[in-house]
Amino acid sequence: MKEKRYHLAMDERERSIMIHALNDYRNDLIDENRAPDAVEDLILKAANAPDKKVRVVERKHDEAR
Repeated sequence: MKEKRYHLAMDERERSIMIHALNDYRNDLIDENRAPDAVEDLILKAANAPDKKVRVVERKHDEAR
């Protein structure tokens, strides 16, 4: 079965917040002597993700699926 992929549309500020939050979580894991490998992979994916201009259509809450 093919693995599902998810794409997020965010601006530079949101991307920065996400990377900082993941880095804080990584530091917490290191302080607790837990493996931060998965979080480090996510940080690298977010930091190295290519930019792509897309048209984002926001839905109102009334237009639920």
